[in-house]
Amino acid sequence: MDDKLSIKINIGNKYYPMRINRGEEEIIRRSAKIINDKLTQYQNKYAERDPFDLLAMTSLQYVKQFLECNSKNDVSSLNEELKQINEELEHFIEQNK
Repeated sequence: MDDKLSIKINIGNKYYPMRINRGEEEIIRRSAKIINDKLTQYQNKYAERDPFDLLAMTSLQYVKQFLECNSKNDVSSLNEELKQINEELEHFIEQNK
């Protein structure tokens, strides 16, 4: 039995097809929601920004949080979310080259 699932994730009003392990679906969808929520927050604050700039600022925010938690040795929950966010950002960058 193939334990893979094909899904589409929306980040920044763009859909990304993904083939993932079934057990990863919830964390990936949650990660995309967190990214989109932060993007919306930045869009409201900086109306004239390029979408790539907003993604860069979102990335910076989450890496900053990761490093702060890492320095406190409290990365268990954030580490997985950042891994997923990083994968999504890499995919976004590759799609927009």
